[in-house]
Amino acid sequence: MCCDLGNSGDAMAVFTCRFQALLDAVATRRSRASAATVAAAVLIAVAAAPQAARAAGGAFAVDDAGVDEVGACKVESWVSFAGNHDFIGTVAPACVANLGRPVEVGVQFQRFRDAGAWGTTVTLKGKTNFLPIEPGRLGLGLSGGVTHDLTNGVTNGVFLNVPFTFAVNEALRVNVNGGWLWDPSVGQHFATWGAGFEWSFAKPFTLIGEVFGVAGDGVDRDPRAQLGLRFTPVESLDIDVIYGRNITGEHANWITVGLNFRFNVLNR
Repeated sequence: MCCDLGNSGDAMAVFTCRFQALLDAVATRRSRASAATVAAAVLIAVAAAPQAARAAGGAFAVDDAGVDEVGACKVESWVSFAGNHDFIGTVAPACVANLGRPVEVGVQFQRFRDAGAWGTTVTLKGKTNFLPIEPGRLGLGLSGGVTHDLTNGVTNGVFLNVPFTFAVNEALRVNVNGGWLWDPSVGQHFATWGAGFEWSFAKPFTLIGEVFGVAGDGVDRDPRAQLGLRFTPVESLDIDVIYGRNITGEHANWITVGLNFRFNVLNR
């Protein structure tokens, strides 16, 4: 906006013009912060659902239907770097408890940068299984959670996800997800979806691929995708290297490095 009014001498007009420019700048910053909040909520809804110990887990978005035995715990962590300088850093501990049935309960802490704006969120989440994963049969689970934006002090995600898993054989699984996300901070509802595979083609390596997305007002509806290689040197440890595209709806390329550690507090 140009506030040079030449020799008009109208000081009030100059003041009004400059004040409006200031308001526009503030509105732009708020808009970017809001966009970052929505992006974080959508990412969490798709990517934060808990996983069974031998499921994809970690930074992968598409969930499977399984839940491990009571007492099984894990700590998943990853950092993601985008070509446009966006960033995601995550730590997510979880354990399986007996709440009348095995339920995985976890918390996820996430620090992110979106379009230059930084944010921090915490997510409480849970997951249970209704139909077990067995070769040649369809497994069914249910997961959900609540996300709170620590930067803006609002709850910006309430989500449910229904994962289906078909185990083709011991080495290959196919996962399909359908879910719902509500962002109460802006009163928006979204549908979430995803499909992926896990192929243990040669121990200790697993190839994991997925495509997922979000449908709703104010978000990019183009598919998001990840393809990664998992190295499991011992049963309790995974190291992931993942290439991603458009994973938060920003049309950027991503590189993710993840570390997942598993243990059992009951020493089974």
